[in-house]
Amino acid sequence: MLTNKMTELLKIEYPIIQAPMAGGITTSKLVAEVTNSGGLGMIGAGYMTPGQLREQITEIKELTPKPFGVNLFVPNEFTVTESEIELANQFLNPIRQQLKLHQNDNIELPDFNNDFEKFIEQIKVVIEEKIPICSFTFGIPSREVIYELKQAKTILIGTATTVEEAIENEKAGMDIVVAQGSEAGGHRGNFINRSQESLIGLMSLIPQVVDHVSIPVVAAGGIMDGRGLMASFCLGANGVQMGTAFLTCIESGAHQLHKEAILNTNEDQTVVTRSFSGKWARGIKNKFILQMQKHERLLPDFPVQNTLTQDIRKTSAAQDNQDFMSHWSGQSPRLAKNQTVELLLKNIIKEAKNIKLNI
Repeated sequence: MLTNKMTELLKIEYPIIQAPMAGGITTSKLVAEVTNSGGLGMIGAGYMTPGQLREQITEIKELTPKPFGVNLFVPNEFTVTESEIELANQFLNPIRQQLKLHQNDNIELPDFNNDFEKFIEQIKVVIEEKIPICSFTFGIPSREVIYELKQAKTILIGTATTVEEAIENEKAGMDIVVAQGSEAGGHRGNFINRSQESLIGLMSLIPQVVDHVSIPVVAAGGIMDGRGLMASFCLGANGVQMGTAFLTCIESGAHQLHKEAILNTNEDQTVVTRSFSGKWARGIKNKFILQMQKHERLLPDFPVQNTLTQDIRKTSAAQDNQDFMSHWSGQSPRLAKNQTVELLLKNIIKEAKNIKLNI
């Protein structure tokens, strides 16, 4: 029951993918331990330079002979006006003052052309390093990129938050699609409808996606244990992608305050916000989110807002001040544990095998 089309395609023992959480969480140790324990470890490379990505790939290859993957952000064109940036800084400067940060009016803003060039260089690294699996968030890459990766025999995984997005992923040539339910922590992977209207619960999303695509479907959002894995199978998924469960593991590179926030929070304390990055994301409510809530629809889009808040997030983390950090989390924090990756995977598989379906 635990082997299927997806496990065969990815050459993994168990149908479990470690979500590619960007920003330093997916350490080489975490990725390698997931892979060595029978799942699929993924590098969250969205914010990495091509050089940083190559360096981490080299490290992981020394830790495991098994397949692992890389996740990339598909760059999207964006527009921003000076008045939007000035307004955002008006909201952010009082917070900078609380953190004793200097007001910075000369922040180097992101540029789509630079982001696109970086993305193409990242793709080159994936191909040159012969990475067997590459997944994408925030959209679908161009036909040219997909063709190059297919020529390199790379397995491609797309992300969808609606049936429409899943269909577009299959049409574009993705081999697998991750269906991200509204329960998922971190950034929403939506790219057709950019509003909150793509917040569809996983139990509703999975069977509808399964009925409309022929490629394997992976369930993502709030899954933490063997029960979630088996429930996903019942809904028609071929496997699961888990983020929060791995984030609190010992090998994770998440800040200790981030781990503690998840381990000490309840299911009703997460919220979907765009205050940190300009893109809707689920995280644990804190002072920053509550202060910015009334302004968030006026804020610039990702990645501009993400750049504007970078100094706040970094300084807050350095000061061990959780009030202004982004504590991304799914809706099942009560199920999170601080344990090794190996133990987490062993327990998931043991629990899944012990479940008897009463039909």
